[in-house]
Amino acid sequence: MTPDFANYPSLSGKTVFITGGAGGIGAETVRAFVAQGAKVGFLDINADAGQALLAELDGAHAFAQCDLRDITALQVALRQLVDELGDAHVLVNNAAHDDRHDWREVTPEYWDERMATNIRHMFFAIQSVAPGMIERGGGSIVNLGSNSWWEAGAGFPAYATAKSAVHGLTRTMARELGDHRIRVNTVVPGWIMTERQKDLWVTPEALAKQVDRQCLPDSIDPVYVARMVVFLASDDAAMCSAGNFMVEGGSI
Repeated sequence: MTPDFANYPSLSGKTVFITGGAGGIGAETVRAFVAQGAKVGFLDINADAGQALLAELDGAHAFAQCDLRDITALQVALRQLVDELGDAHVLVNNAAHDDRHDWREVTPEYWDERMATNIRHMFFAIQSVAPGMIERGGGSIVNLGSNSWWEAGAGFPAYATAKSAVHGLTRTMARELGDHRIRVNTVVPGWIMTERQKDLWVTPEALAKQVDRQCLPDSIDPVYVARMVVFLASDDAAMCSAGNFMVEGGSI
């Protein structure tokens, strides 16, 4: 059965910035906001994928290529989106990379690179975008976490550490920005069936094991993460802040 997704009139005409928007969950989130009538600006390191997605979209949208590990480049790219679309009403901190690594082989340099890839840019994106939200009188920030650390997953200790830190960032920035009517929340995906996951790690055995651990007996499509993000950006979620919103099929 094809899902009959909700429409949120409060998002029509709003400006939305999304990091890591050219593929996977990010691309589905871009499409979901475009379908709501929002103006979407998105960032990604993959210029070809970003331009291809931009060409797919109808309406006034923008793409800026940058490596989010370079904070100066991130700040420049966000200013480019502001110049093209105006200050953001919504920021989605989606970009991350869940490379596998053996804890015995992690170096200080690798650890720092993983933090730069998975958590540091989230704070600096908020720092860059929040002043414009304050001028607009409010906004919504959605940070993408992960249930990998909730489940005590192995094989990516630096990634899990960074993703656990997302929750601290969300809650402290919800308090910092709440007086300006800016809401900050975390969406917590489970094992989402993006093309990258399918290419690298999904086997019939692994998927069956994962689904068996869920309350719900189906694999999770990226669109369901995007739909939770859209809800949290809308006025329907006007009293939601500092929260964790799970999209993991009731995984245990």
